[in-house]
Amino acid sequence: MRNALGLMLASVVTALVITGVWFWTSSPRADAAAPQTVAARAAEPLPAPAAAKPALRDDVEITASLSKPAPAPVPVPAAQPMRSACANPDALGVSRTVVIDTTGGPGFGFLQYKQFDFLTDKEVVLTFDDGPWPTTPAVLKALSDECTKAVFFPVGKHTTYHPEILKQVAAAGHTIGSHTWSHSHLDSKKLTEQQVREEIEKGFSAVKMALGAAPAPFFRFPALAHTQAALGYLGTRNIAMFSCDVDSNDFKSSGPDQVIQNVMTKLDKQGKGVILMHDLQKHTALALPTLLRRLKAGGYKVVQMKAKEQLETLPEYDAMLVKDQKMPAVASRPISSVVQTVSQ
Repeated sequence: MRNALGLMLASVVTALVITGVWFWTSSPRADAAAPQTVAARAAEPLPAPAAAKPALRDDVEITASLSKPAPAPVPVPAAQPMRSACANPDALGVSRTVVIDTTGGPGFGFLQYKQFDFLTDKEVVLTFDDGPWPTTPAVLKALSDECTKAVFFPVGKHTTYHPEILKQVAAAGHTIGSHTWSHSHLDSKKLTEQQVREEIEKGFSAVKMALGAAPAPFFRFPALAHTQAALGYLGTRNIAMFSCDVDSNDFKSSGPDQVIQNVMTKLDKQGKGVILMHDLQKHTALALPTLLRRLKAGGYKVVQMKAKEQLETLPEYDAMLVKDQKMPAVASRPISSVVQTVSQ
């Protein structure tokens, strides 16, 4: 009896389980989506893309670089000490550089030309005449030691004697003009107008021949002796004329101390100006180191003068100079009549 009742209960439970499974699988679920065909899924709009982020600068390069392995670190060079343009920290130096437009032949130096007062109080321009000469390198050294610059007015003939010294002047960065061909006084009544022009032009051509480059259109008359005709000619050639404010009178000084005294006494009285000296003079070469230190101690500052454009020399005078410098290539006498061996 008990066995029959147990079998009956088991049958009822099995039937109930089967019925529940069928009911669960066949009835639609509230949270299930309706089945879709392939066509329906294809027609469904794609989801909207996410909002684009603002592009970074050079984002393409940045992205590409990020995809590459990180480069090896670049070695950083050791810090180098700053090099001063001047080895002397207490040098006189150059306070400013001016560029001169020489159109029409302006004049500088109030002793004679009072057109352009461009120097301020305590400013000076250093100038040297009559070189190049064996004393010139000592002048260049003194200027170099004080890291300062000057204007040189060489004599044409002297440049043919010592072209290598004039090249040293140019290499040191100084301005080079001219002081005639032979240092003739151009106010002499013995010179014709053509001879005056030749003195001027051959002087510049000699500088060009020595340097292999055009000189500055800066000119100083020997002994500061000019004529109206010469002034007019320089104006047509757009060459600036230089006189001075302070004459060192070094050519008639008794020694270096006298040169220094002459310059400083006049300069302290005037307060500024173009200083005239001669690199030909031994006393000047010896005085210059001390003189430059005196200028520094006195609060004076050097102004360097440069030309806006270099001078274009005249071909006929260039050719004349070359012709004058030629030596005979063919002997007029046999060697045996000139050179005889007396011992061997």
